[in-house]
Amino acid sequence: MASVSTTVDLRNRRIGPFPGERIRVLLVEDDPGDAFLVRELLAEADAPFDVEIAQTMREALPRFREVQCVLLDLGLPDASGLDGLRQVLQHAAGAAVCVLTGLEDEHLGIAAVAEGAQDYLVKGAVDGAGLSRAVRYAVERRRADEQARLLRESELRQAESARLERGLLPQPLMRNVAAELYNIYRPGRDRALLGGDFFDAIGVDGGTRLHLLIGDVCGHGVDEAPLGVALRVAWRALVLAGVPEEHILDSLEQVLVAERRTDELFATVAVATVDLAAGIARIRVAGHPPPILLSGGRAAPCDVEPGLVLGVVPGMPRPATEVALEPAGGWALLLYTDGLIEGAAGPDAAPGDRLGVEGLCRVLEDPDRVAAPNLPGWLAQQAEAHNGGPVPDDIAVLLLTPTPDLGAK
Repeated sequence: MASVSTTVDLRNRRIGPFPGERIRVLLVEDDPGDAFLVRELLAEADAPFDVEIAQTMREALPRFREVQCVLLDLGLPDASGLDGLRQVLQHAAGAAVCVLTGLEDEHLGIAAVAEGAQDYLVKGAVDGAGLSRAVRYAVERRRADEQARLLRESELRQAESARLERGLLPQPLMRNVAAELYNIYRPGRDRALLGGDFFDAIGVDGGTRLHLLIGDVCGHGVDEAPLGVALRVAWRALVLAGVPEEHILDSLEQVLVAERRTDELFATVAVATVDLAAGIARIRVAGHPPPILLSGGRAAPCDVEPGLVLGVVPGMPRPATEVALEPAGGWALLLYTDGLIEGAAGPDAAPGDRLGVEGLCRVLEDPDRVAAPNLPGWLAQQAEAHNGGPVPDDIAVLLLTPTPDLGAK
């Protein structure tokens, strides 16, 4: 009984188990004579198989997940024809499946391959080498199918992540604004998870005022990232609709509470309204690290009044703090998420010490600091260098300056 379902080119691929690997085979066959014959044929081929036998589908079901290949007779007393095959495919997880047919039932073998079996064998028409080869082919085809499935799932996840990231990181509305805005978003890809960091910027009043937003939904995954998108889009709509800035965080909190799937989800946010003509920034934070003001070669966290994170106790006040900016320019305002400061403080620091806001300010005062356009990316690199590798969280950085350069190297 030779396999006639598929022709495989073996010149450029390895067929069979990995070196030293033995393939566990479950033969589901109610005829003791046929079962004995299959065992003898495999023994004759000296194949690296460990063969177990089940005489009924009921006996075989709990053993499917322990084997790599199932040889299935389509004429079992409790499961006949393609119905039996469907039960195996449903419960056999990653195992390959070869069906056994009689000479007069070869059409069933073709139908079985169409249903999802890797191959079919005609009883009485195969020798030991042919049977061994068919089992190896089936296992390799099943492995290839599984790899293709995993690759497709990975591609779909990447496409979905890209769509979510586009929602988290929009094109800032900076038309006619007399300032430069630079940003970076670096997902925590060491865990291959999409986070909920988000930011946005909108210029209003003919470009004399600028609204900035940066935030972070706690956690990483399919719940957090869409919630971050919802919060960013809601913030943009509120700003464009002219909602007074003192009401915006309360409105965002209402969106968060309405959209989150569990009460454990919350978000940290920092917003700033920058009056470029007056040289003033009004800043509100909700559990978020304070923005950092760069001026005169110094870097200092803005002395803002801390506010409670969004979603813990809705309705809590989050007052604004006014920060004076140098009227002649030469300043920059840095907003960031906690991924930038939560890594290790450096190889010489005590275990558990984090870079923190003060450490970030020291990095920003480095005389070799790069110019503004490259500063967000440079800061992410510095955070990873201090941490000794990728930081454990996503990093988002937003840098605003009224001039294209901060006077750095």
